[in-house]
Amino acid sequence: MTYKNILETIRRHRRFLVVSHHNPDADALASTLVMALYLKGLGKTVYALNEDACPQWLEFLPATSMLKKAGDVKKFDYDAAVVLDCGDLKRIGGVNAFLCKGKPLINIDHHVTNERFGTLNVVKPDASSTCELVFDLLKEAGCPLNKKTAILLYAGIMTDTGSFRFDNTTAYSHEVVRELMAFKFSPPDMYGHLYVGIPVADMKRFTDLIHKARLTDNNRVFCISLSQVVVKSFSPSFDLKEKLFAFLRSIEGIEVVVILTELNPKEIRVNLRSQNHFDVARLAKTFDGGGHRKAAGCKIYGTLAQAQKIIGQAIHQRLRTEGA
Repeated sequence: MTYKNILETIRRHRRFLVVSHHNPDADALASTLVMALYLKGLGKTVYALNEDACPQWLEFLPATSMLKKAGDVKKFDYDAAVVLDCGDLKRIGGVNAFLCKGKPLINIDHHVTNERFGTLNVVKPDASSTCELVFDLLKEAGCPLNKKTAILLYAGIMTDTGSFRFDNTTAYSHEVVRELMAFKFSPPDMYGHLYVGIPVADMKRFTDLIHKARLTDNNRVFCISLSQVVVKSFSPSFDLKEKLFAFLRSIEGIEVVVILTELNPKEIRVNLRSQNHFDVARLAKTFDGGGHRKAAGCKIYGTLAQAQKIIGQAIHQRLRTEGA
């Protein structure tokens, strides 16, 4: 499927639902907002929804007021939907209730496990981010960038590449960023908003969590469990999971980092990151999840202790049998 097919669908319709995965990260949020701004600029009616509100740590980005929480919105009619940065429709959570059968569904994503659920699909696992794909769509459309869209796209690309450290960073990613930076925003300021400014109280709790984390498989696997009480003890502006991943992946010899987050006493979200050759997307797929080779997620139904045992055994087995 090409961008031309998507642009033709956009041309023929007037009312659009734009959505990304629940608990949006910078790439999901930014790609949603850029798409919404593009459609609005064409004179379209746009509903940008998410199961969750905009995370507080991303509220500094432009146009975040466009994003509405699904639970605060009454069901409405639309002509076509755009789903961004989602490997499958389960990830949009409660927004599924707004989808209408028979309406065009545009799926734009870079996850290798994407299920091609759209009537129109642009899925490119070699892209650094969904924001990079939205950039390409705007180029194909001949839509000029502006400072707002440049800041949003930069935020999505910067975070999904780990500040251009991960192996999904390509020469093309840098070409895109070079064009975005022509709009004279400050990359140091962006970095400061996204990664710096940790409250002292949060840092103390953070170091306590690190001490309580479990090292297994000859110190190759780092696993940390987050109860609802622990998560709520941190400031809303503190992106706990990403801070944990950034720190734990920097430890010598660590191949897999696992963060287990209690959604309720019987439902656990599992976030996985890897180093070297371990394919966490393949692992997540066995639990009906998905993602990228080095960043993936899934859910396990049970207690935190049960989930930790289940995912720990699965990782141990794969390390042992595959020599990963």
